[in-house]
Amino acid sequence: MSAPADILVVDDTPANVKLLGDLLEVKGYAVTTAADGRAALELLKARKFDLVLLDVMMPGPDGFEVCERMRKDGTTREIPVIFLTALDDTIDKVRAFSAGAVDFVTKPFRAEELLARVNTHLALRQARRSLEEQNARLRAEIEAHNRAKETIECLVDEIRSSHDFDGILGESPTLLRLLDQVGRVAATDSTVLIQGETGTGKELIARAIHSRSQRRERPLIKINCAALPRELVESELFGHEKGAFTGATQQRAGRFELADGGTLFLDEVGELPPETQPKLLRVLQEQEFERVGGSKSLRTDVRLIAATNRDLQQRVGAGAFRSDLYFRLNVFPLLLPPLRERREDIPRLIRHFLARADRKLGSSLAEIAPALIERAMAYDWPGNVRELENYVERSAILGRPTALDAVEPAPAQAAPTAKPEAARSASGTLETVERNHILRVLEQTQWAIEGEKGAARMLGLNPSTLRGRLRKLGIRKG
Repeated sequence: MSAPADILVVDDTPANVKLLGDLLEVKGYAVTTAADGRAALELLKARKFDLVLLDVMMPGPDGFEVCERMRKDGTTREIPVIFLTALDDTIDKVRAFSAGAVDFVTKPFRAEELLARVNTHLALRQARRSLEEQNARLRAEIEAHNRAKETIECLVDEIRSSHDFDGILGESPTLLRLLDQVGRVAATDSTVLIQGETGTGKELIARAIHSRSQRRERPLIKINCAALPRELVESELFGHEKGAFTGATQQRAGRFELADGGTLFLDEVGELPPETQPKLLRVLQEQEFERVGGSKSLRTDVRLIAATNRDLQQRVGAGAFRSDLYFRLNVFPLLLPPLRERREDIPRLIRHFLARADRKLGSSLAEIAPALIERAMAYDWPGNVRELENYVERSAILGRPTALDAVEPAPAQAAPTAKPEAARSASGTLETVERNHILRVLEQTQWAIEGEKGAARMLGLNPSTLRGRLRKLGIRKG
């Protein structure tokens, strides 16, 4: 059973106070009385009322002033006020409504009319309260739904990505030493910085750390810092409030919120914009942040794993990466060996990728040609394990039906016809691979950069971007 509505009656005439009190109490209302405006304001500070019946002409603060003060106070602003007065002038009525009253009853009043108005305004107040509560519940449900949706979307993105769920393959001493380090750090909450060339399996190592940690029942959330537009990095990491920027039509949780209690994997952390780096440092140090466009600090309990194929120390020296953030990330560094430093693992990796390609292609290439193993062991694999996997699948598509042969589209070691010295320099670094590819395309287009058959169109670049890459790589027409 709900409590009766609590009504405050304010009138300096005792007979009026008693009449109103008796009338309202008979109808089941709880009644409190005040003899003047000052006493009424004191009661309003101390208690919460559902409605106020307020006389106009009183000593001290009159009814108009009391009502105006109520509307300026956030704790009493929403309480409905009905004026009771012998004044019947239109100006007085206008002044009453301007002061914030919801109704005006002229003395002497009829009991039925007064009760009807009291009942109406209490019912409206209750309906407004119910609507506000319902809206609050709906907002909470929408926020919970959005959180769940964003978490599911992140997990779906992870599942759709190409991961090796069979584990990290290999028995070379270099890899075994790395896996021993992984096992040791996984049991802690320490920040891990995974470094290595592209294609060495940095994300796979991050997953292995998470799956062996005490946070394995909580989510592993991934974000690729290099794949995001510069202006959206902060929003993706920390979330944003509705209206924080153009297109922010609703509040959105960031990856730190989604990963709360679990692990956040920052891939390509070396590509973080300079303006975002101090905010990441603050989260690592204080475990708190604000959404973009918000002022409320949010707490988070996240284990951070970062990865990069860049030399962060070099970027620190060049002023592109904060030294304090580098040292905060570099708590437990893991250096992944390139495939050329664990060649003894190549035969096993080929068999594993061949089985995967068989399932994907519906083929049954059970044998592996010795020539393929020999060729693969001699190659430096600048793209590392990822390049080897692509090579095996390509060879499976073009190989003989009963054996996987060393077909021609295997990793090519022949240099481009122009500037062969470029292909031999830097021994398979990412920059060398890019340089050689651009050179080959330029030779095919006879060094034409623009136009329908130009190198820029073949490479999917703007001509100005390609010219910038040529200057950076030192490529000039001989």
